[in-house]
Amino acid sequence: MKRVFLKSLVAVAAIAVAGLAQAQTRTIKFANQNAEGHPVILGMKKFAELVDKNSGGKLKVNVFPGGALGSDQANVSALQGGTLEMASMNSGIFANTVKDFAIYDFPFLFGSAKEADIVVDGPFGQMMHKKLEDKGLVGLGYYELGFRHITNSKRPIHKVEDIAGLKLRVIPNPINIDWVTALGANPTPLPFPELYSALEQGAVDGQENPVATIVGAKLYEVQKQITFTYHQYNPQSIVVSKKFWDGLSAGEKKVLEDAAVESVKYEREQSRAQLAAGIEQLKKGGMQVSELPPAEVAKLREKMKPVLAKHTATVGEATVKAMMAELEKARK
Repeated sequence: MKRVFLKSLVAVAAIAVAGLAQAQTRTIKFANQNAEGHPVILGMKKFAELVDKNSGGKLKVNVFPGGALGSDQANVSALQGGTLEMASMNSGIFANTVKDFAIYDFPFLFGSAKEADIVVDGPFGQMMHKKLEDKGLVGLGYYELGFRHITNSKRPIHKVEDIAGLKLRVIPNPINIDWVTALGANPTPLPFPELYSALEQGAVDGQENPVATIVGAKLYEVQKQITFTYHQYNPQSIVVSKKFWDGLSAGEKKVLEDAAVESVKYEREQSRAQLAAGIEQLKKGGMQVSELPPAEVAKLREKMKPVLAKHTATVGEATVKAMMAELEKARK
């Protein structure tokens, strides 16, 4: 009888331990708008792998690509409310939450990806992510989306004037609406998951995105030409819901921070390695590829000056000054 009782006790204890282990396993949903195979998704998967390994399976990350959990705007609300644990998105999208983030959408800000790395990985990038904490978000680092280019189905763009009159989808924030307007085109703000069908139905003529995003979303199926303009460079913030973050132990936070640093390095390597192959894929997909001549790029920069002046006032002189100082250091 005593033996049976002991066996039952051991069984109950085993069930309790198993239950406790299960209770201690935290599941993290990690959302993004890009398609499977995109460098950002590869970075997120690397992050998931590192977190699983370094937490001994106590933290599990599920990656949701392709806007599976809604638009970026919906993801921001879910992060703030604590119903979504993590997301990676274009840093400029946070301009709707903290106005300073519009700096990341300034046209012709970064001259190269290397410059961008130095700025976002340094004190400036960290200062910007600190500004999100009051809004319920914690920034862990930056992936890259890369340099943006214009695609459309109406006509090839050989000079700045060719952009006028085009109906272009833009990320829904004021600076993108303004720079497209400055070129005489018609900006159409749309969440990314709605873009493919809008292009297919002719609701918009074109859009602007980096090569990897155009390839990943198969936009070459619904766009005839791409013009390399390098008009914006997009860092992608890796953010955690502060509600979720505050419930983690110091050890768990460190696992996430370390995985972010390592996955950032991996994601950028993937992004840069995929570029040439991506251009080839666009050509194979039937797109005409052209580059805006330097004289036209100079004209483009000129047209952007009033937009930059207007948004410097909105973003705040201090943030713009800090960015310019970091860029100057990077260029030295």
